[in-house]
Amino acid sequence: MSMTSSHQPDPNGVRLQTAPAIREQFAAMRATGKRAKDAAEALGLSEGAAIAAHAGEHEHPLKAVPLQGSWLQLLQSLEACGPLMALTRNEGVVHEKTGVYMNISATGPVGLALSEDIDLRLFFAQWHAGFAVTEAAADPARPPQRSLQFYNAHGRAVHKVFVREATDLAVLDAVVQRFAQPSAGYVFGAAPPAEVPRPDAEIDAAGLRAGWAAMQDTHEFFGLTRKFGVERQQSFRLVEGQFAWRLARESVTAVLQQAAAGGLPIMVFVGSGGCIQIHTGPVANIKPLDTPGGAQWINVLDPGFNLHLRTDMVASVWLVEKPTADGVVTSVEAFDHAGELMAMFFGARKPGQAELQGWRDLAAGLPRQQELAHAA
Repeated sequence: MSMTSSHQPDPNGVRLQTAPAIREQFAAMRATGKRAKDAAEALGLSEGAAIAAHAGEHEHPLKAVPLQGSWLQLLQSLEACGPLMALTRNEGVVHEKTGVYMNISATGPVGLALSEDIDLRLFFAQWHAGFAVTEAAADPARPPQRSLQFYNAHGRAVHKVFVREATDLAVLDAVVQRFAQPSAGYVFGAAPPAEVPRPDAEIDAAGLRAGWAAMQDTHEFFGLTRKFGVERQQSFRLVEGQFAWRLARESVTAVLQQAAAGGLPIMVFVGSGGCIQIHTGPVANIKPLDTPGGAQWINVLDPGFNLHLRTDMVASVWLVEKPTADGVVTSVEAFDHAGELMAMFFGARKPGQAELQGWRDLAAGLPRQQELAHAA
């Protein structure tokens, strides 16, 4: 059965058939001000397929050069470029950090980028395709926008790297030339349907609670959910009142506004499936924005860090406590209507340090949602 519907892009755009037709219609969509992702989806395409259609010689504003890994080596080669902007996003959140790609390593398919500004967890098994993208500005007096863009097998962006004013373009050109593979011919498949969580009654809730209580490190949480075969929000429900509490949807905005007001350094995690991007530090300039199309945003607009989060897509928010050897670690986690994790917020801390009391106080004071009664 076809996965294509009016709500899901056809990953390779079979309805449009030809790359020239895709380029023509994509350029028209971009000219109306649509983001690349929205322009692609308006045409029934995945974003990756729309970008792939721009490879080769043509006269349209956006041009793409296919790249081929090792993705680890490509990212390592970016340090010499100087400052770049790292962008990781999901359906409801965009996370942007400006800095230098440094201290990049990997163990198997899992990589790390560890610097004060560019802090990433990289899941290279999800990195299917890469492109060097150049898009001419609408104003001919402005330079074109240049980026490196990476996509999963379904055409969803996993990470993007954008040129900044201080970027060494000659070094970037050399990186693109080194990793260019014009004949890559990337194609994308339909995303599988989301896995349906097992019924709560099938989960060993007592065992989950005991394992949770015994955690010594927050990184043990993933193994705990795998051991008990439990989905993330489902695990929160099963330990509700002991380690997790429901918060009001407005808590996401409250976290940012209160952290800014108190000068409290926080950590903001946003994941794409192929990358988790982290900001650590204070936030200051918090601005709400409602767009004509009905989208409602809360934004962080700080030098070096921008966050754009669609508050109208927030379906649930949880306050979560995890025991560790350094004491309890508290997170605030927001999910969208599809059950996907949008963003996680923590108090700024390093391993071996106790959590900031100011963060605990902030989290404890967030507005709660009335807890739902569990089914008997």
